[in-house]
Amino acid sequence: MTTRTRSHEDSVLEMLRDDEAFAIEYLSVALEEIDEIGGEDAFLVAIRRLVEARGGMVSLSQSTGLARGNLYRSIAVGGDPKLSTILKVLQALGVGMSKVVSHRAEEACA
Repeated sequence: MTTRTRSHEDSVLEMLRDDEAFAIEYLSVALEEIDEIGGEDAFLVAIRRLVEARGGMVSLSQSTGLARGNLYRSIAVGGDPKLSTILKVLQALGVGMSKVVSHRAEEACA
């Protein structure tokens, strides 16, 4: 009898797609570490994984009105997106920046 297992990556992508609280926590942790060495890239990777989980770059491009090529470059490791791009991307993904920031603040108070 063979047991099928899913990869860790597949499990994380499923949770990012289906579990709003997990997605917010995932981005919040990445944002919390943004000032550390490599933190900016880690935050962009977290956004990129959420994009992958929620329909990919083509869908994101259509919902934001931003060019797909520019999105690939902006939210890649080493990318340097404008704040307006990050805000549009997170809003299109259903996770506004205010939710990510306020989530960390709520945990700090608890």
